[in-house]
Amino acid sequence: MTLRQDNPSLEDSLIARYFQPLATDPGAFALGDDAAILSADGADIVVTTDAIVEGVHFLPNDPPDSVARKALRVNLSDLAAKGATPAGFVLTLALRQAEASWLEPFARALGEDASAFACPLLGGDTVATSGPLMISVTAFGRVPAGRMVRRCGARVGDRVVVTGTIGDAALGLDVLKRGAAAAVLSSDPAAQAALVARYRVPQPRNALAAALRDHAHAAMDVSDGLAGDLAKLCAESLVSASIDLVSLPLSVPATTLLACGVIGFDLLLSGGDDYEVLCTIPEQRLQAFAAEAKQAGVVVTAIGTVMAGTAAPRFIDAQGRQIALQRLSYSHF
Repeated sequence: MTLRQDNPSLEDSLIARYFQPLATDPGAFALGDDAAILSADGADIVVTTDAIVEGVHFLPNDPPDSVARKALRVNLSDLAAKGATPAGFVLTLALRQAEASWLEPFARALGEDASAFACPLLGGDTVATSGPLMISVTAFGRVPAGRMVRRCGARVGDRVVVTGTIGDAALGLDVLKRGAAAAVLSSDPAAQAALVARYRVPQPRNALAAALRDHAHAAMDVSDGLAGDLAKLCAESLVSASIDLVSLPLSVPATTLLACGVIGFDLLLSGGDDYEVLCTIPEQRLQAFAAEAKQAGVVVTAIGTVMAGTAAPRFIDAQGRQIALQRLSYSHF
């Protein structure tokens, strides 16, 4: 995403109009160079990248502002789980057509989020495609040297903790596709809208970064489903876990749908797109972590315990029975 001043092309004009105003960091050089400079400021630089693709991560008729927010926020969610403070991002945008009616709300929402999360645009690329629309973001964050929270640090006896509520995004997609959830909630448009919002616009928990650094032994964000992501964290840490499903934090619509049998725990645990933080906290630090999370405006819930062994995590229902899941997570392939 380099802006040429001598002989501007259509691409240069697009960049100048929509994206140059987002490049507020001095190291971006107003998108006038081939690369940017990101100062480490004595910290470690944390790098993460995620792409979202039309028809896979968002629907063709999703509003462009929600697509922009999702593209950046799924990466901010990764930074949050690592205990990192956002520093900036680069953007690759593959477009079928350069239409102002789509680009204007996209760029406006992207700029609003870049400002709100203090994560300015540093550069990138715009390309044409005959295939589906694709937005790829690589985000950079800073963390005090040696203090990034990894997946591999969970210890036996740690409490398994999640932020927010689980399963709402999968239900929001079901509503958009006019599935069973939409039918049951047909008389409650507010509940439908809340679920759709959870699917379209994740809520990255960057306000929790410092508390995670101070208290968590291990952490990752929940992107492909709580069950599958917990299994990944446990595998990296060479431990297992036992999860109490009664403790699983659910929204009111999710609780309603679960109670009437329209959905099961499978969908809630493996549907994906939650973008909450999954972490393990030592028992003696749990109260302090919860207090700091509350002060940061983030709801956290202890849902289980890290166990010895390398067996797959167990999910225990209200009757004390282990339930079998048909799948652990969403798969892109």
